[in-house]
Amino acid sequence: MLSVKDLEIRVGARLLMEGVTFRIDKGDKVGLVGRNGAGKTTMTKTLAGETQPNAGTIDRVGEVGYLPQDPRTGDPEMLARTRILDARGLGQIVIDIREATEAMSSDDPVVAEKAMNRYSRLVDRFDALGGYAAEAEAASIASNLNLPDRILDQQLKTLSGGQRRRIELARILFSDAETMILDEPTNHLDADSVVWLREFLKGYSGGFIVISHDTELVEEAVNKVFYLDANRQVVDVYNMGWKHYLRQRAADEERRRKERANVEKKAATLKDQAARFGAKASKAAAAHQMVARAEKMLSGLEEVRAVDKVAKLRFPDPVACGRTPLSASGLSKSYGSLEIFSAVDLAIDRGSKVVIIGFNGAGKTTMLRILAQVDQPDTGVIEAGHGLRIGYYAQEHETIDVKRSVLENMISASPNLNDTEARKTLGSFLFTGDDVHKPAGVLSGGEKTRLALAMIVVSGANVLLLDEPTNNLDPASREEILGALAGYTGAVVLVSHDPGAVEALNPERVLILPDGVEDHWNKEYADLIELA
Repeated sequence: MLSVKDLEIRVGARLLMEGVTFRIDKGDKVGLVGRNGAGKTTMTKTLAGETQPNAGTIDRVGEVGYLPQDPRTGDPEMLARTRILDARGLGQIVIDIREATEAMSSDDPVVAEKAMNRYSRLVDRFDALGGYAAEAEAASIASNLNLPDRILDQQLKTLSGGQRRRIELARILFSDAETMILDEPTNHLDADSVVWLREFLKGYSGGFIVISHDTELVEEAVNKVFYLDANRQVVDVYNMGWKHYLRQRAADEERRRKERANVEKKAATLKDQAARFGAKASKAAAAHQMVARAEKMLSGLEEVRAVDKVAKLRFPDPVACGRTPLSASGLSKSYGSLEIFSAVDLAIDRGSKVVIIGFNGAGKTTMLRILAQVDQPDTGVIEAGHGLRIGYYAQEHETIDVKRSVLENMISASPNLNDTEARKTLGSFLFTGDDVHKPAGVLSGGEKTRLALAMIVVSGANVLLLDEPTNNLDPASREEILGALAGYTGAVVLVSHDPGAVEALNPERVLILPDGVEDHWNKEYADLIELA
């Protein structure tokens, strides 16, 4: 289904991996793991055919369904339902059948007869592709991903980033692809949808590769693990489930460590002996052989995995501002005839902590975009108080200019920042050397998250608007963000499905959408975070 031999991938001059060989056969359920920035997303793009490898071969048999972290595919004018159904060639047929049905009632007998003939042909094609059973299957998948009819009947361009991503996930799951490549599929899913997806993947008959920081998903759904070791530029293949993999990898690292320590001790002894022999001309040849043997012993060692580095994160010291740096009144937003929310009032006082909750599609991301003045409300006003400086983290990374380099994006976030200061901060976020000159468009989701957060760090913001800031992050990086949230003294408005992020924020108030009700935070709301 998917065969990879001697794969080599580079990003600019940086070698991500080389000599990688593996197969994905029917029933192989692979969890691809490795630290943020190791190259997981780049590897999956290459496997899916989005980019080309620098060396090696990739043979694909059958259809490959690929879910990237930031899907931007499909005709924006297309209905979401049509986008899903077109995965099996049904979407346009359904539209054509509807048009033919209307034309059959024409007063012109010629037009009506042509429509009847066309209708008959379309129905035959529809039935051959699974017909109403397939349509019902697509509807079931959409429903389980919290995509109701009101969303399915909207154009793609009217949907939020999270809704678009769920549409693409539904399309791939419906497609019957022989191999699926899923990059963080649980992002933007509520708790019930995550549970359903785990069960779907457990029962999936094809093969898949999944990148996910959802430990329960990889524990329950995968039967193989590929570990992308960025330090050794290799992919270690473990033909076992997640729990056995964790034990085996720990055992492998301990074995490597002991072997290296033993060989290094023997090599040091040889070099010491060679140094003593080298003082005598008669034993110079023997000394040379000892040094050569010691170097050969060391060169044959497997590398011990270096400890993964983690970005050190501290949100900025907020610049001075007035008592209420940001407020809004009478906010409403609709897309076409669909009202998202209306008559919302909100005041963000200096240092206050607010969490926005609501079901998917209730307008949480839209509200943050309006507060950040990225989008305009249909009614209502945003009032900037004295000294307001906003730091906006967008879940789809819209604050990053993908045509600019990492360094250029960083400097744009703070006009007073010089090149040296920018590089220093980027280094703490694991962008070192030539990494700072990479186009932002080639970064993985985790790398974009780190860059977006680095841009906030230098901004001096006194109001942070954070939309799912822990998405795409490995556990260690997530802990850094939670610590930064807990210690930040400015105001924060947070949207998150992550209970840990809300707990770290320790909010004082909650805004419930779409009703716009504001309340004091209490523990009962914590139970709604994963469900919302």
